[in-house]
Amino acid sequence: MKRHCPQHVGQTHAADSRGGSVLVIVLWVTLGLVSIALYFAHSMALELRASDNRVSAVAADQAIEGAARYVEYVLTTYATNGVMPDLTEYQAKAVPVGDAHFWIIGRDDSYPVAHPDRVVFGLVDESSKLNLNTASTNTLGMLPRMTSDVVNGILDWRNPNGNGGTELYYAMAQPPYQRKGAPFETVDEVRLVYGTTMDILVGDDLNRNGVLDSSEPDKDENGQVDPGIIEYLTVYSREPNTHSDGTALTNINSPTQLRTLLQSNFGGGRASSIMTQLYRTTGQGTNVTTTFVPSNGLLQFYQRSGLSETEFAEIYPDITVGAAPFTQGLVNINTASVTVLSCLPGMDSGSAQQVVSYRQSNPNNLGTIAWIVDALGRGSAAIQGLEGGDYITTRSFQFAADIAAVGPYGRGYRRVKFIFDISDGTARILYRQDLTRLGWALGQDVRQRLLGKEAS
Repeated sequence: MKRHCPQHVGQTHAADSRGGSVLVIVLWVTLGLVSIALYFAHSMALELRASDNRVSAVAADQAIEGAARYVEYVLTTYATNGVMPDLTEYQAKAVPVGDAHFWIIGRDDSYPVAHPDRVVFGLVDESSKLNLNTASTNTLGMLPRMTSDVVNGILDWRNPNGNGGTELYYAMAQPPYQRKGAPFETVDEVRLVYGTTMDILVGDDLNRNGVLDSSEPDKDENGQVDPGIIEYLTVYSREPNTHSDGTALTNINSPTQLRTLLQSNFGGGRASSIMTQLYRTTGQGTNVTTTFVPSNGLLQFYQRSGLSETEFAEIYPDITVGAAPFTQGLVNINTASVTVLSCLPGMDSGSAQQVVSYRQSNPNNLGTIAWIVDALGRGSAAIQGLEGGDYITTRSFQFAADIAAVGPYGRGYRRVKFIFDISDGTARILYRQDLTRLGWALGQDVRQRLLGKEAS
């Protein structure tokens, strides 16, 4: 039998112990290296995804710029003489720009809205809204969610000779500021006005896309979006009182100019017949006086003149009220919503619905404002109210393009709102505002389609 001496046995155990320690150390080192490798692999994967997202964001930004140039082309080509471009004349959804796509977020001006939860795409007419700088107290007061404090605050804010009743409110704000005392330059400026709250300003429509998204509160629980006052306001609506070549339109309140225009279009006899309707005769016998009576606006002129719809349509592109370079704040009855129409003098929700129903049924009879007489009735209270001033038009020269874009694979979402002016014949950008911070605004349908493409 082989015997081991104690010293040899001790050396063997020591060697085994050192070998085991080395193995443990090697395992820990290996584990550490593997962990480091996995960490860097994961970091590189995240960095790759982040880089991909950054590239997609750049692609989306470029799609926005491309979309803006596309809208400029569309407006210059199709929005001639104040005509609202038809959706059949341009693309407004999922328009490719390289590997990115853009959408122009619009509004449904029909009544009732067929799909209140579905985003509509297309340009928005700024003349379909009320102008913050020209709307009266009564007009502004008819807007949903509007309060008397906000109405008074708006009037005071834009008035250079305001009574200063809101000065203390502005002085106590953090940071303090002063009442402007000048016209509004943007709609968002109304945020500064005394009495405004986010509920009054945007209502349910937190991302301002015109529909009730699943992430937005339905405070009235009616299944429809109830927007705030910003939805119905603009500062850009103005109509040039010149032809495309720069020559002035005929002022209907200038008898000399008007007679010349009427003679040119209808001959001397018919011109005299029309002009007779615009004069008032007073006195008796040898003291008879004939006086030309100015019209409050084009609608009252049409009613008083005795012109037929066809005759009025012939001169409508050539006439205006007054001699200013522009007429501010006219509401386009061809594009305005029931809500905006309801705010006009003499109008209410019932007459506004009549107007929208008529234009839906008679899309080829909307060339001039004369059609609203057919829609409401010549002697109706609504027509009488509208005759009290120059309030309506069927022409548009400023348009909003609320452009959202995504890069390849639906990543890199961006959104920018542009206001374009075409009053001088060429589309130019008046204003741009980045709305990306408001979150996804293209609706669930677009999201699902993008996710489906990415999954495939």
